[in-house]
Parts: sequence; structure tokens; C-alpha cells
Amino acid sequence: MSYRDVVSRRVLAWALVAVGARMPVAMAPLALVFLVRERPGGYALGAALAAAYVIGEIVGAPVLGMRLDPGRARPHLAAGLVAGAVGFSGLGAFADAPDALLAAFAFLAGAGPAAVPGGLRALLTSLVPRHAAAQALSVESMLTFGVWAVSPAAVTGLALGVGPRLPLLLEAALMAVAALGLWLLPAGWAAEPDGSGGRGASRLRVLARAWPVYVTGAAGLSLLSLAELVLPALLEQRGIGVGWAGPLLTVMSVASAAGAFGYGLRSWPGRLATRSVVLMTGMSAAVCLVALIPAVPGMAVALAVAGLLQSGALLTRNLSLREALPPHALAAGYSVMYAAVGAGYAATGSLAGALLPHTTPSTAILAGVSLTLLLTAVGWWGEIRAGRSARGAGAGGVGALGAGGGAEGAPVGGGGDAQRGL
Repeated sequence: MSYRDVVSRRVLAWALVAVGARMPVAMAPLALVFLVRERPGGYALGAALAAAYVIGEIVGAPVLGMRLDPGRARPHLAAGLVAGAVGFSGLGAFADAPDALLAAFAFLAGAGPAAVPGGLRALLTSLVPRHAAAQALSVESMLTFGVWAVSPAAVTGLALGVGPRLPLLLEAALMAVAALGLWLLPAGWAAEPDGSGGRGASRLRVLARAWPVYVTGAAGLSLLSLAELVLPALLEQRGIGVGWAGPLLTVMSVASAAGAFGYGLRSWPGRLATRSVVLMTGMSAAVCLVALIPAVPGMAVALAVAGLLQSGALLTRNLSLREALPPHALAAGYSVMYAAVGAGYAATGSLAGALLPHTTPSTAILAGVSLTLLLTAVGWWGEIRAGRSARGAGAGGVGALGAGGGAEGAPVGGGGDAQRGL
């Protein structure tokens, strides 16, 4: 296995656009917390604004993703990025506005570009040979976690060193630049017709078959919401400077990037569903340790372990989705997955925000981990059940969700080589 097939000028241009589109997403939750933390009940309000942002993503991703025209995706993606830039500009320019107006800006910032991650992922896999899809997804994960590594430190430094408005204004500028950068890339990607004109009930039925993957994906990002939204309050509870939040989250993201690189270098035994459960359980245990360890060095080690396992968990979800859906539905499926992980983020963040005024941050983290484990169990049960049903019906390929032995079946459309590559 090698990453050579994903090294090209087109992929480099894609990476530059992806950084501009994704860094605002990575910066947003912590930036929203810092924006309002000096207000009465600021941490709870910050969690609520982050939830409004993610609810925007949840609503926008499936609605806009279903309407993406694979052959002419560029105008759609650019319009979404511009809408996101407007939302972030409103947050930065009107930071003292009433809570409801801030929530509306946060919703717009989340909803406008919600289909962009799925569109960019589909575009990336169209830029590389089919057999290199797994390595391309690993590169995407490394880039994403690299962005997440830089973003917390950038937000913390700008918010505490200059002003809490500046991170939001920077996010707006990055999204505007990413919209312009789309013209460095192809206008879209080829996709097989789905027989329904890309709309309607048949597309929804195809996407619904992968519901267990979406549920497990929601569990994966719910742990990240705990780390991001509750960590500043947890540090204050321990008498540690809140400025440590950025470096600690950077440690987690660097470890995630390293894990993504290592995951793409070799094949791994077992079903994707089983791998995902093992990785999610280990990550949950690490986040529990963050809530219990009283000192910064121990918290940093626990977050590093959580990040290392998180990258593998997210990659297994993306590969499971490629296995569960036909090629024509992948871009929409990625957008639905984006909405699902956003739902997990919002649910856990809202739970933690509701608990913070009444309990300690460490207790709020442990409650969030319990919700994560419940989602993981439901997703695993759904994948195993779907796999057994498919085998009993003699089915394979679309909707099998893991049927087919240790490699979990070959993804539809020739993705088997990419699947075995992990």
C-alpha cells in the first residue's frame, strides 16, 4: 500500500480549498464559547450557540446534499461557502447582539456550507484512481485532523490575545477564499445515474439503508463535542488556566492525524463494524480518564489516546458508507453522514450544556460518554442485523453493511481494492 497515487497537483489544489472550508468548522465551537464566556452563564450560552451551529449543519447537510448535481457541483458549493461566510461575519460583527440573533447567525454559518464536506470528499475520490480511494480518505483524515490541531490553538490565542470577535471574522474570510478556490478544481465529478433523477423516494430509500453507519458516526463526534465544549469549564474546575484548552485539543488532533496516517498503511483484521466498536469503546474510556485525571500532563496523554483511536473510528465509518451505498448515492450519503455526526455533536453538547449549571464539568463529561456508548451499541446492533439479513437473502453489495467475511464485502463500484487496503 502506498500514498503515491494520491500525490498530484489537483489533489494539492483540493487540499488548499479543503483547508479554507474546514478550518472555520473546526474553529467554530470553541470560538463561540470564547465569544460569550464573559456573559452571565457564558459557558452554557456558548454550548447553546454551538448547538445552534451544529443544528444548522444537521438541517443543511441532507437537504442541500440531496440537491448536489455531481456534474455541476461548483456553483452549489460556492454559494454554500458564501452563506457560511455571511453567518460568521454576523457573529463577529454583532457579538453583543441578543442571544436569539447570535443563534440565527450561528445556524446560517452551519447550514450554508453543510453540503461542502460531502461534495469535497466525492470530488477528492474522483481525482485519484479507484484503487487509491482508501488512501485518499486517509489523506483527507490527516488533513482534517491537522486542521483540528491548528484550530484550537489559533482560536485560544486570538480570542485571549486580541479579542473574542477575531476568530469568527477569520472564519468568514477563510470560507470566502475557499469559495474562490473552487475554480481551481473540476466543476464536478462523474456519477452513474440512479434511475430517479437524483431525487425522490428511491434515493431516500437507498440512503436509509445505511442508518446504522450514521448512528455510529454520530457517536464518534459526540466525544469530540465533550472535549471541545466542556474542557474550558473542566480546567477552571481544576484551577488550571483556561488557556490550556487550545494546546490540549491540539495534542488530540495531532494524535488523530498520526492515527489516520498509520491506519492507511496496512490492512486490519475483522469486520468494519467490530473495529468501529472496539475503537469507540477505547476512545470513550480515554475521554472518561480526561474527566477524572486532575493534572494537565495526564489529561494530555488521555486526549492523545482518544485522538489516536478517533481517526480509525472515523475512517471505518467512511469505508462502511462506501460499502453500504452505490456510487451515485455517495455524495448524498456523505452529506447525511455529516448531518448524523452533527446530530451526535449537538445532542452531547446540549446534554453537557444543560448539566453544567447543575453539576460539575467532570460529571457532564461522564454523562456524555454514556450517551456515546449507547449510540455505539445501537449502531453496532443495526450493522450486524443488516449483515445477517443480507446474508440470509443471498444479498451482497448495496445495503449489505458488512456482509462478506473479514473484508466485509467489496464496496459497490469496484471499491474492493480500496477496502482491503485498510
